[in-house]
Amino acid sequence: MKLGKVKNRTILKRTALLLLCGAAGWYLKGRLTPAVPMMGAGMGDPYVLVQQVEQRNISPKKSYIGHVEAIKSVDLRPQITGYVEKVLFQEGSLVNEGDILFVIEQKRYMATVDLREAELNSAKANLVRAERDYKRQKSLSSQNYASKATLDTSESNYLQAKAAVAQAEANLELAKIDMGYTEIKAPITGYIGKALVTEGNYVNSTTQNLARIVQTDPIRVAFSVADKDFLNMREQRITQGSGSLKTELVLPNGRVLVNHLKSRFTDNEINSDTATIAVYAEYANQDNLLIPGNYVDIRIGNAEDNFALLVPQASVAQDKHGNYVMVVGDDNIAYERRVVMGDTLEDKQIVMDGLKPGERVVIQGLQKVSNGQKVQVGEIALATETVSVEGE
Repeated sequence: MKLGKVKNRTILKRTALLLLCGAAGWYLKGRLTPAVPMMGAGMGDPYVLVQQVEQRNISPKKSYIGHVEAIKSVDLRPQITGYVEKVLFQEGSLVNEGDILFVIEQKRYMATVDLREAELNSAKANLVRAERDYKRQKSLSSQNYASKATLDTSESNYLQAKAAVAQAEANLELAKIDMGYTEIKAPITGYIGKALVTEGNYVNSTTQNLARIVQTDPIRVAFSVADKDFLNMREQRITQGSGSLKTELVLPNGRVLVNHLKSRFTDNEINSDTATIAVYAEYANQDNLLIPGNYVDIRIGNAEDNFALLVPQASVAQDKHGNYVMVVGDDNIAYERRVVMGDTLEDKQIVMDGLKPGERVVIQGLQKVSNGQKVQVGEIALATETVSVEGE
């Protein structure tokens, strides 16, 4: 009996201790947790969500995926054999047309040029001697002092000497051409990549590329347009002029380039498998933001912008007098504003009259607010796009 009483007392003590700890925990939680006002609570001013009136260009645009490609690109290859003596560029840098990029050993080719010059001088000397002998024999033959056979031999020697001079001149020119190939120059202006062959390596005309240069300004963006859209754009250009269309390029980081278009041309036939036609647009690229091989979004729309005011559809209410919204001023007082509505665009409503850009309209809690009532405000920011408008 005593053992049962001891166990009961122990259980009661532990139960009382747990209840005490729980009560202390709830007390501390109530003291340490800050009070949060309840949205839509009946105490005090009503809580509403507001958003600014948005002003946006609502001109229709067609969006396509474009591939950035270089208009000009060059793979540098050696035209002669020899060891690479110098690499005269910084990898990844801009090189200008005519810059010397590689030097292949020149001594052997310089010696060949000297040899060909000596051969030409020798051939010219032989020509002078042969010409004099031919003239002499011709004079003697006219006076019947020299035989016809002697004259023919002299004339043949003279003609062979002239041919030898021409051959020596051609050999010298070829030697100079080979000498010129010892300096590999940039044929275009553009950015050069990695040096694929370094100093000391032996190269020949079958060796791999030495380096690659791509032109970046101007640059080309290629994309495909559905045949129907292409015909619509062509008709618009015919009726309204070439300046009736505007293009926007959206880079991978969200930046938008506007009016950088320099020229455009289309392929000469429609792809019957996809019912599309390839379009090639050339753009100015002074800042090198368009990188060959990259993909961008290209948007084509009307050159004339059409800006409109937009509000969420949830902000518009209607009664027997028409449409209205609740506008919240800087003093957090809500005022009823009559508005004239236009078409629906996505999840927004176009406002034709009654609002100004930047004004705040109630988009949640509209049923709890009356005209002239003070409210508690929570504001939802507009979803903005990082846009940079560039001029030509």
